[in-house]
Amino acid sequence: MGLMVKRDVFRLAEAFTISRGSRTEAQVLTVSVCRDGVIGRGECVPYARYGESLESVEAEVLGLPAGVTREGLYDLLPAGAARNAVDCALWDWEAKSAGCRVWDLAGLAAPGPELTAFTLSLGEPEAMEAAARKQAFRPLLKIKLGTPDDMPRLEAVRRGAPKSRIIVDANEGWSAEVYAELCPHLQRLGVSLVEQPLPAGEDEALIGMERPVPVCADESCHDRASLPGLKGKYDVVNIKLDKTGGLTEALRLKEQALSEGYKVMVGCMVGSSLAMAPATLVAQGALVTDLDGPLLLAEDRDNPLIFDEKGVHPPEASLWG
Repeated sequence: MGLMVKRDVFRLAEAFTISRGSRTEAQVLTVSVCRDGVIGRGECVPYARYGESLESVEAEVLGLPAGVTREGLYDLLPAGAARNAVDCALWDWEAKSAGCRVWDLAGLAAPGPELTAFTLSLGEPEAMEAAARKQAFRPLLKIKLGTPDDMPRLEAVRRGAPKSRIIVDANEGWSAEVYAELCPHLQRLGVSLVEQPLPAGEDEALIGMERPVPVCADESCHDRASLPGLKGKYDVVNIKLDKTGGLTEALRLKEQALSEGYKVMVGCMVGSSLAMAPATLVAQGALVTDLDGPLLLAEDRDNPLIFDEKGVHPPEASLWG
């Protein structure tokens, strides 16, 4: 009874590279809440960029009282991966205990499919062009950049997928000078969104800069407390449950961000369908949905999310919620 944590590893279909490094597998933590014969599950992906590891997040979860509630959780853990997995497991447990779906508990309309981006990892221009050509049937591609020499990569992807919408994720890899130099070319090549062009601690340079292509805060936006620091810098916020610390805060962040005039993107770490499932609720009506984690895997959970020409579908109750 209480909380249980399990480490799971999912092989990737191919190596995934961003400006910070490469990986060939997704290492996640699965949290289970077991009470009254009912089991609720949640998944998180600890992220070293935010000072997290499998060990530190597991210790945070196991340090919680066995009877923790969603309401009490926010006084016990900060925003981050540990709180996310527990929060989502509690939502799942509550829905299963009540014999209803999570969106009913949250007072939301039943969700539908949302078109999702498909991510191309960072590589040499020739490799990225080949990858783009292979995925050119997809209406929305996200490309990982973040080096001083990204122009040939961007040109190559556009050649490979001339009809796809493109969003760019620099993962904090550009300087203000590099970003300013690239800006007109981003617009020329039909890029519709740029994620986190500058490091989170150096994004003051965005104030007063022209933004012909909307700029999205990722590493600069974690939860509602982040919003005051985004003024004048960003047009869009990327909501990821591993940053907000769960579905509860993600829904609140979405509501507040929209009320303050931001557009919303809903993103993910590289995880399984269990990690994406709660995010499908937040993604309803978002400007951009980027929940392609399972599409990057060679293996997934039982009863995985369905991806088709309509996008990513909400989960079946057998998976989550």
